[in-house]
Formats: sequence, structure tokens, C-alpha cells
Amino acid sequence: MSLSVKHLLGIKDLTPGDIDLILRTADQFKDVLQRPIKKVPTLRDTTIVNLFYENSTRTRISFELAEKRLSADTINFTASGSSVSKGETLIDTVNNILSMKVDMVVMRHSASGAPHFLAQHINAAIVNAGDGINEHPTQALLDAFSIRERLGSLAGKKVALLGDIMHSRVALSNIYLLTKMGAEVTVCGPPTLIPRHIEKLGVRVSYNVHETLAWCDVANVLRIQLERQNKPLFSTLREYSLYYGVNKTLLDSLDKEVVIMHPGPINRGVELNSDVADSKQSIILDQVQNGVAVRMAVLYLLAGKKEEALN
Repeated sequence: MSLSVKHLLGIKDLTPGDIDLILRTADQFKDVLQRPIKKVPTLRDTTIVNLFYENSTRTRISFELAEKRLSADTINFTASGSSVSKGETLIDTVNNILSMKVDMVVMRHSASGAPHFLAQHINAAIVNAGDGINEHPTQALLDAFSIRERLGSLAGKKVALLGDIMHSRVALSNIYLLTKMGAEVTVCGPPTLIPRHIEKLGVRVSYNVHETLAWCDVANVLRIQLERQNKPLFSTLREYSLYYGVNKTLLDSLDKEVVIMHPGPINRGVELNSDVADSKQSIILDQVQNGVAVRMAVLYLLAGKKEEALN
């Protein structure tokens, strides 16, 4: 089987069959990662460029590790140490890199739509590692993988996205994926951080964290993205934590156990307290581990390799 798309630009472009194929392939790669020798020769003849125009630690390391586990040749590019600082355009940069005969580009950019622009101009497969406030597809895929691993399936599960929905590319990709796979989704946060008309995407809207946690099976807590807010959208971080932060007292007041997730990095003491982030209800470290397997699956499927290469 193969994906219906040449690039992974966003979850919006994937079919439920594509998503299921990626998750099932990630199952196999997670098994590979449990072996004493964690490396396979699957992408031994493939060159991948990590093209990061925006700061990243976790996502970049996860992609680099996935590429190394697949035996790919990698080239790392950062805008701060390149000719971009001298005025070189995106298309010039990529054409220069493509002259080195690369097969795939993993791209993070602060401008929404940058990977889509790139896909129209070059032949290499593009993987969107986050574009502006648009999408972050591999994060949504690893989130879905982690939910499925803990709860058995996605269909029929109740998932809450809590926090800065307005500026979160993780939120949008999660909404697309979860609704396509049959989960129920509620977004919750201050009214100023909930986009207008988001209900049209098939989600419920709540402004009450306690009610939302009492409803859901899984709470994916999102970071407050102050760097993307060009004006104050709530009074103080202390007030935000008081009304919208998730703490142990709040979770203990529920009559059930809610699975806690966070895409990272965590603002501890703001959207999530340490006693929750480090609790047995939290699968945050599982998300980090699963990110490598999921990204291996995405790279493998986009490269169009034969299934026997997994062995």
C-alpha cells in the first residue's frame, strides 16, 4: 500500500486510509526501535534536507533521529547561519540545495503555506514540520498514535484540546485528524484564544476547563504562544493558570482518570503543573518516544520503499 499524496503538507490533505497506513507503519517501526540494533537500511540511498527557518529542538532532533535510524544521508540547514540572513530567497535556497540531488525536504517555517509554495516549485518530497499557525501534521500523527496506544482506538474517543487554540498549528492538525478518524473533539480556552467559527470544523467549544475535563477521555494541553500574540489576549499568566491551568487538585476532583498530553515545550505552572505533567496519567514522554517511530513511518512511506525494507 502507498499514500495518496506525494508530500505531507498537512493532515487536511490526508484520507483516513492514509492516516491508518501511517499509524500501522509506525507500529512496525516502534518494534524496530525496541531492538538492540535500532537501525535499518531502508533509506540508505536517500538524501534528506532538514530545512528549519524557525527555532526547534524537539521536532528537529526527532526528525534527525528518525532519518539516522533509517540510514538516510542528512543535511541540516538553519536560516540563522545561512545566506538567508544576507537576503537569499526561499526558492534560491532550495534550488541551491536541490542542485546537490536531494530526495526529500523536511521544512519548518514561520510563514503559513511555505511548504505548499515549495511543493509547487521542486520535485523532492516535502514534509511539513510546522508552518506558521497553519499545521504541524507529524505532531498530530504522533498524538494520534499515542492515544491509540493508550486507549486502543481513536473512533468514539472524546478528546479535549485545551489552551491557545488561536495560535496553535498543533490544534488545527489534531482537529483535522481526530474528526477524520471518528473521535469527538472539544476545544477549550479563554474566548480571546478560540478562533471564530471554529465549530464549522466539527468541534465543540467550551470555556470551562472543569466541565471539559469531566467530559473527555484525553486532554491535550497546549502551550500559550506569547511569541505569536501581537497584543495581550488575557491579563496575566497567573490569571490564566488560575482559570485555565490543569493541576492535580482539578484532576482529583473528577470521578475518572483523564489521559494528559502536551506537545511541548511545557510552560510548567502556567498551562500545566509539574504534579500533572509527571503523573501516571501523563503520556507526554510516550509522545516524545512515539514521535521518532511516526516520523520514520512518514519518511519511509513518502520515499516509496518496498515493505521488505522494514526487516
